[in-house]
Amino acid sequence: MRDPNVPESLEGWWILHRMYAFDRLAWDELAQSVKDEIVADALKALKPFKESKDSDVGLAQMVGHKADLMLTHYSRDYDGLAHAQMAFDKTKLAEYLTPGISYTSILELGMYEATGKIHAALAEQGLKPGSPEFNEAFDAAVKKEELNPRHASRVWARIPERRYVCFYPMDKRRGEDVNWYALPFEERGKLMLEHGKIGRTYHGLVTQVISGSIGFDTYEWGVDLYADDPIVFKKLIYTMRFDEASSKYGVFGDFYSGLQFSLDQLATFLDGNEVPKLNVLETAGRPA
Repeated sequence: MRDPNVPESLEGWWILHRMYAFDRLAWDELAQSVKDEIVADALKALKPFKESKDSDVGLAQMVGHKADLMLTHYSRDYDGLAHAQMAFDKTKLAEYLTPGISYTSILELGMYEATGKIHAALAEQGLKPGSPEFNEAFDAAVKKEELNPRHASRVWARIPERRYVCFYPMDKRRGEDVNWYALPFEERGKLMLEHGKIGRTYHGLVTQVISGSIGFDTYEWGVDLYADDPIVFKKLIYTMRFDEASSKYGVFGDFYSGLQFSLDQLATFLDGNEVPKLNVLETAGRPA
């Protein structure tokens, strides 16, 4: 039965974030031939996920004590995340990495505005929410949205190839006095519309990936921000603090930020003599 208070969403990639601490001192004790063997073994495990149309993988050197390395896995199905996790854990490199936090979610395109329009259209037709006729018409309208090529290009976009990344989980507050989920649908829709306007003012400066994690992890959403200048993260998130959807109803977990780098820069990251680079050109022509 359709609940008219629940906004629809479109889903795409399954996403797994994994944070690690790296034992650089132990790595430095290894002979160069051993290092080369370990790097080759890791790349052999990771490259198939980068080259496949059904998956993607991203590497990032994190800044701060909370983690040294972040792996971001995309998969078209949930089982693919399990496969990616096992494949990497079997590498020799894993012996020098200590797992920290992980985060499991699915890329999500919220449809507050579209859901509201569907509600209004069905009301004009005289359909009663919850009736078989309403549910059938609602499902057909949502299906039409799912087939929109514009949506597909967003929910199946690959990991953005931008130098800097910021990841954090978040909830909507649901306490006794302030409860996002107790608000009428129309009010939530209005707040999310205003929230979205702020993000659109940063169009071109930041690429945002929202993923839903209800039922899969501690928080309700995961947020990835990608940019060519890290100061954009501060400016965008600070601006959103003044938005009611965040200031009154947002609850945030820890923030993780760092620098994305290419697979062929893995040895550079491990050796630690210079900061690894992101080579966008190396991925030209890979599966869309």
